[in-house]
Amino acid sequence: MLFVKRLFSTFILTLPFLLGSLTAHAKMVDAKLPPAEFIQAVADQTLEVVKQDKAAQAGDRQAINRLVDQYVLPYVNFEKTTRLAAGRHWRQASPEQRQQLVDAFKNTLIRTYSGALANVDQLSAIKVGPFRGDPNAADVVVRSTISQSNGPDVGVDYRMENTPEGWRIYDLNVEGIWLIQNYRNQFSQVVTEKGVDGLIQTLNTQSMPAQNP
Repeated sequence: MLFVKRLFSTFILTLPFLLGSLTAHAKMVDAKLPPAEFIQAVADQTLEVVKQDKAAQAGDRQAINRLVDQYVLPYVNFEKTTRLAAGRHWRQASPEQRQQLVDAFKNTLIRTYSGALANVDQLSAIKVGPFRGDPNAADVVVRSTISQSNGPDVGVDYRMENTPEGWRIYDLNVEGIWLIQNYRNQFSQVVTEKGVDGLIQTLNTQSMPAQNP
């Protein structure tokens, strides 16, 4: 249980490395850079600024929502993340229900893991490993290691798709466990019992931490 809690708290810890610039004068990262360079560039540009955001590190939901809405969404395809987690049940949902699922899942992740932002300290760092795939592929995985003073190094893989606008992240693998895979079984169980609207309600009213397979 402690492993799972630490595992998925690492998800939100990776978000600061995807936030883009938090200052008006900082240059936005080119999402069409080679995959590893893209992840590393965003991390290098933003990490020092995130360390100064005391409100987010303290778990302030408004501050975290602001950061996600302004600086995570441009680099993350939450719709694809939600669609893959919902699996076959996504096809049963109406367009309105799909948007509600995306919003509810995003808020669930923020609510569940916001406390982990307190783990970002002056020694937090991310090192992206060498990319050995095809940088022009439609779908790639970039491997990295996150280090922090209050815990062991953690391996994190970013699965990204190549879009006309550049790279978009849609899944994370933390120490061998993919985020989407862990939520898929829970989503399916809730939809089977309560329907799509029941899943939306569940996501909006409670945290749904993923479980170790």
